[in-house]
Amino acid sequence: MAVRRLRLCVGRVLQAPAARKRGSRAYSTSPAFGEALGLPSGQFTKLVFPLRELSRYLAPDSGHNLHLRTFDPSLDDLAQADHLFTSAARHHIEYVSSAVRLDHAPALLRPEGHTKKMNFFKVGKYFTVVDMPGYGYRAPKDFVDMVEAYLKERRNLIRTFLLVDSVVGINKSDNIAIEMCEEFALPYVMVLTKIDKSSKGHLLKQVLSIQKFVDTQTQGCFPQLFPVSAVTYSGIHLLKCFIASITGNLKAENSRRN
Repeated sequence: MAVRRLRLCVGRVLQAPAARKRGSRAYSTSPAFGEALGLPSGQFTKLVFPLRELSRYLAPDSGHNLHLRTFDPSLDDLAQADHLFTSAARHHIEYVSSAVRLDHAPALLRPEGHTKKMNFFKVGKYFTVVDMPGYGYRAPKDFVDMVEAYLKERRNLIRTFLLVDSVVGINKSDNIAIEMCEEFALPYVMVLTKIDKSSKGHLLKQVLSIQKFVDTQTQGCFPQLFPVSAVTYSGIHLLKCFIASITGNLKAENSRRN
């Protein structure tokens, strides 16, 4: 239910290549974003805008709406966001604290992909990202007291991110979280994880199914999906930019990208 595995790297100053420069200023960015800037246009789109890449496999008259332009940042926006998420001497990205109610957390030998507690990460002086426990059968028994209370009562909560396995799609556990967000009238976003584990055909099928669900069965969900991969880093730059935008930390929010 949170943004996790956003790789935060010590940065270096990089300038966008001329083909994508658009008169942008230089920002201190991560090595990962620097590598992205050096990619050919098609590969850049595939890495940064995976949903846009998937849309190429849809027939022009299919009638499907993936809301590709709902959040459509410019290269400057992406660079600003990457700068925000790049730790530096005067801009620290650091672990702050964790919730302490862990008596009933499951004892897992390999807890990869499963957070047992609420972890708080401060992004400089700008905002805090909270990584929350998962929901469903592996959730801590104090999930209701620890997570639901936080989501319901935290007045400065800007957005909740639901991590949905793109290989599996929306399952019963995901529906629990969706119903909770809808009941509490929380603005939320669906982040589709593990997109590197599916074929293009399977991934597109899942994306269309989840998009239809968002369009027809939700009221508080942001219409655009955010497919990501923690392995290939696909979609992560766009997701970080979205977070920077909704927290009011882009100087020119949501400008069009050529």
